[in-house]
Amino acid sequence: MNNAINEWTDKLIPWLTDNGVKIIVIGVVAWLLNIILARIVIRTVRIAVVRDNDMSEEAELKRENTLIRIFNGALRIVIIVLAVMMILQEGGIEIGPMLAGAGIVGLAVGFGGQYLIRDIITGLFIILENQYRIGDVVDIDGTGGTVEDISLRLTRLRDLDGTIHHVPHGDIKRVANLSKNFSRINLDIGVSYSSDIEHVIDIINRTGKELAEDPDYKDFFITPPKFLRVNDFADSAIKVKILADTIPLKQWELTGELRKRLKIAFDREGIEIPFPQMVVHKNDEKK
Repeated sequence: MNNAINEWTDKLIPWLTDNGVKIIVIGVVAWLLNIILARIVIRTVRIAVVRDNDMSEEAELKRENTLIRIFNGALRIVIIVLAVMMILQEGGIEIGPMLAGAGIVGLAVGFGGQYLIRDIITGLFIILENQYRIGDVVDIDGTGGTVEDISLRLTRLRDLDGTIHHVPHGDIKRVANLSKNFSRINLDIGVSYSSDIEHVIDIINRTGKELAEDPDYKDFFITPPKFLRVNDFADSAIKVKILADTIPLKQWELTGELRKRLKIAFDREGIEIPFPQMVVHKNDEKK
């Protein structure tokens, strides 16, 4: 037993001092290379990305961060694969047969691989065309949410319920970006037919101006909320449309605050917000 242990130790120590050191060096070099290339990618992207005239500083930062994450992710995968192959070779495992086997497997699954290639190509166009970025709120073929991550293959969305949706890029047919460059309050509100429409317009514009000048909200507005038009003669109300431009992602918060202030202002001014009613006629005729 002791002879076997001594023999195994005699073989292990030379291997550790030779191949073991090389494996450690490979790991350290891969780690350093990942850090160095990541910094190079960050500086390159910051320099290469040019802001459009209609692109805000925040939008530019989102685009840069998205590109940095994708490029660094791809480089990290390449570095890990190369490091693992070199470590296996130092460990005495022939990687030639493994590569040949991988080639055969690749041919076998080549038909399925076309979907992966489609996802990657579509992802490249999404990134290059700056269709959306990490942090944007988008609607992808009816699935809406905040973009939490983008890779070359898929986009990860989190909806308002907290559910994560993984959307392969090759399956995307239509994308609606709700937070690019600017957003908009688009509010329809109904008032009674007996209301003085000019008075309603004055209250809407005054309330919108007060909200846009409020210190807590003024930095979020591009244009203040204003009456646009009488949008419809509905069954029980006159529908008026109110519009305002806001910075991205603030339209929902500001719309809610505007609704609250309009309700308070309408109650104060005696302007009725009607609701559907049904009139029932009772026949009192005695039989």
